[in-house]
Amino acid sequence: MRLLIIFICVCCFSCKIEKNVKNVVPDLALEKKVRPVHGTIGFTKYNWQLDSIYHRLGIKDSKNNRQWKAAISPHDDYKYAGRLYYESLKGIKANAIILIGVAHRARNFNLQDKIIFGDFTHWKSPYGDLKVSDLNAEIMERLPKYSYLVHNDMQELEHSLEAIVPFLHRKNKNLEIIPILVPYINYETIDSISTALSNVVSKILKEKHLKYGKDVAVVISNDAVHYGNEEWSGDLAPFGVDDEGTKKARALDMEIIEKCLIQEISPEKIKTFTEYTVQKKDYTAYKWVWCGRYAVPFGVSFANKLNQALYNKPLIGTFLDYASSVDHDLIKVEDLGMGTTAIATQKHWVGYASIKYE
Repeated sequence: MRLLIIFICVCCFSCKIEKNVKNVVPDLALEKKVRPVHGTIGFTKYNWQLDSIYHRLGIKDSKNNRQWKAAISPHDDYKYAGRLYYESLKGIKANAIILIGVAHRARNFNLQDKIIFGDFTHWKSPYGDLKVSDLNAEIMERLPKYSYLVHNDMQELEHSLEAIVPFLHRKNKNLEIIPILVPYINYETIDSISTALSNVVSKILKEKHLKYGKDVAVVISNDAVHYGNEEWSGDLAPFGVDDEGTKKARALDMEIIEKCLIQEISPEKIKTFTEYTVQKKDYTAYKWVWCGRYAVPFGVSFANKLNQALYNKPLIGTFLDYASSVDHDLIKVEDLGMGTTAIATQKHWVGYASIKYE
């Protein structure tokens, strides 16, 4: 009788332990990990702020038949570049967007030569928590391990993608994102990893019967030249800081755009872009200061190779607009609890390029 009682007690205890373990596993699997908002001065934290900016710029999201496959958008303060975000993104309609961003703080973490993912489940947005697509983990699972790393601290500190997210999320509440940052990286590695990424993504799209442009698109974050001789890390004004110097700097930006980033895209154009923007003997050193000097060639190369893999033809880039922080009237944002993160004068200004790819 004593043995029977002991046996029953052991069975009951064992069943209780097993039940507790099973409860823990689903909780861990469903754990929500949200990337918080980092920049709250130049960008919007609340939906009413962006709604007000739309009103002040006289813009509105409207239904259209555009299905751009990729686009280049700025990421500077909304006071300076707000209208160009809208122009750059108005044809991006896909529910899943692969965001290719700058890694401004890469040097802080000694990051280079690999693309950077995160393992957040969501990003905080003015329009609610924005889901990171399940494709994020699937892409990482299939990519060669040498080509990427997961670095949440880098993704959390970086502002170049969170600047774009509110404009995309505002018009599409079903949006999901795959955020990727690009640190210091030379052309040969850009070519290699963009090939690997395009191979993986093209296979996933085919398997899931997803269409490039309609279901999945690419958005590349970039600010063009950083120009002037005040409040930069050094003198970034090789043409001077008068009207003539500003004109020459703007002209060089347009030359880069026209020779490298529009019309039929090719590896030669992408390589030429890197020759304009980074030093030949040290690719971690800038030559012409676009902060997208790594994100742009990687993003355009990837987007183009994805189109080649799916449709056997290159992307066609179309110039939409160019602006700078000093060439147009600025909207007021200070009463919205916002501001600017840098001055805007002929001695310190930033250029912005807006380009679509179809």
